[in-house]
Amino acid sequence: MTHCNSAVDVQHSNVRFLGSLVLNLWDCGGQHVFYENYFTSKRDHIFSDVAVLIYVFDVNSEDMASDLRYYQNAMEALAQYSPDAKVFVLIHKMDLVPEETREAVFEERSASIADASAGFAISTFKTSIWDETLYKAWSSIVYSLIPNIRVLEENLAEFAAICDADEVVLFEKATFLVISHATRTTYSDVHRFEKVSNIVKQFKLSCIKAKSQLKGMRAGNSTFTTLIDAFTSNTYLMVVTSDRTITDEATLLNVSIAKPHFEKLIAEI
Repeated sequence: MTHCNSAVDVQHSNVRFLGSLVLNLWDCGGQHVFYENYFTSKRDHIFSDVAVLIYVFDVNSEDMASDLRYYQNAMEALAQYSPDAKVFVLIHKMDLVPEETREAVFEERSASIADASAGFAISTFKTSIWDETLYKAWSSIVYSLIPNIRVLEENLAEFAAICDADEVVLFEKATFLVISHATRTTYSDVHRFEKVSNIVKQFKLSCIKAKSQLKGMRAGNSTFTTLIDAFTSNTYLMVVTSDRTITDEATLLNVSIAKPHFEKLIAEI
């Protein structure tokens, strides 16, 4: 991931998903000399065996021409060393663009980026830390990282039917991003996953402050029940039911029985 903003050096770190998938992060900090030297000397190391490349543009950058040149260099390196990679581009800080021109600016930036993409078919997202867009983008990226996602979806759908659940959602443990879900009813709130994720992450922080770990939680009212339970070693599972005859104990028993099967399934990723 190449991230251009204000810093003083190229910094490298990594984030692990689902235990075995690793996302390498390079923060170039807008430092042109560092960028050029680092990405020239380590070009083959950085761009070899890449499954997914994520590139972040600051929509308010004062030197878009240079940003596009660096991006094009990265894409040419990717084409040389990892031509089958998937490419995602985040046009970030869109909240700083006036709402009335936001879509036009995004379309203009997207077109310029597509022209510099060295023939790759890219997926472009407009993002901000102040709304659901960033969560949606990252969930889409994580989704693309899972090679046997269709098999996972089919198994989740079967599990949802067994539980007579309205919806079953699989979250990644560390980030609480959505990995996959099976929905058997209609919901009007398209941002419900992000809202649930934020609630759970805040609750997890409260647990940490209390020197304890989150194992599960329950929420509900007269029309539905939501159970979130630690599932596999790298996931949490959320089960939503509206059938009041289904007890929490029955749902949790089904979750417990399903754990070994899904542990093996996810381990094959």
